[in-house]
Amino acid sequence: MKNNFIQFVRKESLHILRDRRTMLVVILMPAVMLMLFGFAISTEVNDVRVAVVAPVRSDGIREAVDRLSRNGCFSFCGYISEQDVDVKLRSGEVLAVVVFDADYDRTLLQAEQNIPVKPPVQIVVDASNTNTASSAALYLQNALSAERPVPTVFETRLLYNPQMKSAYNFVPGIMGVIFILVCAMMTSVSIVREKETGTMEVLLVSPVRPLKIVAAKMIPYLGVSCIMLAVILLLARYVLEIPMSGGVGGIVAVSLLYLVLALALGLFVSTVAQTQVAALLVSAMVMILPMIMLSGMLFPVENMPVVLQGISCCIPARWYISAMRKMMIEGLPVAAVWREIAVLCAMIAVLTGVSLRKFNDKLE
Repeated sequence: MKNNFIQFVRKESLHILRDRRTMLVVILMPAVMLMLFGFAISTEVNDVRVAVVAPVRSDGIREAVDRLSRNGCFSFCGYISEQDVDVKLRSGEVLAVVVFDADYDRTLLQAEQNIPVKPPVQIVVDASNTNTASSAALYLQNALSAERPVPTVFETRLLYNPQMKSAYNFVPGIMGVIFILVCAMMTSVSIVREKETGTMEVLLVSPVRPLKIVAAKMIPYLGVSCIMLAVILLLARYVLEIPMSGGVGGIVAVSLLYLVLALALGLFVSTVAQTQVAALLVSAMVMILPMIMLSGMLFPVENMPVVLQGISCCIPARWYISAMRKMMIEGLPVAAVWREIAVLCAMIAVLTGVSLRKFNDKLE
């Protein structure tokens, strides 16, 4: 009886060892998750890009700016005019702007003498990403108050999301993940199911061309995703009261482009995976987890190590979420997200080309 039990254990162990993909997932995933949770998941702000408005560059202002420049949490992006504040924040060149009053030095002296004064410093922060806005404002206040006998009085102004509503931050991220979940995962599983059951071979010998068969399987999921897009946008506008001041037409156009990319990604997964379980593993673990962790949906990309920032550039959701935040929250037009659109188009071309080539190679 004991020998039989040992034989069963040995048999199951050999079965696990032969399944190299499962072993790879079991061994590799804990290491990947540990690295992601250790490096990528960070709510601290490590690289706040700051510009300064200073009508008069007095000794006190120069000293304050020098403290900012020497602080490792900030990247000083130079002096700008007051008229350029909104332009710099909308373009993403800076995350915050410090505006010094012309009487900064005299106001600080009065504050040290306990004379009531108006705030000599205004901190203007881009609050479209709530993950970084509050931390950036607090860091700036602490840095500017350091080495002062009396704490500096500040006026903080939050642009684009003054109430710091978390929905403004999460809706674009949820859209990026949901569309990948529906389009990529469901499409890949659908095509792999046909291959696994043997019906794909039957379809391929029919008079219909293989490309049309694949397209026919994708179109229903595109239709479902379009319905989901309409529902999400209606809920976001009329229930969550997200402004969408950049124009609904542009938001829909970029979202449709992202849906096509998700379909291309699903087609690519279907050419790699041989079983439905493998397709689910690739979709759920290889795609969904990095998209949540590395897309900027929850955690600032700027906080990650350079290597992970480079990897995040290959995550489609990063570019889509960035475009949606700019158009939905900051109110920018489609022309302002041309870089994100160009990256999404390039990804569509690469994924479609590679997938069709692998698909045709298998047919031959």
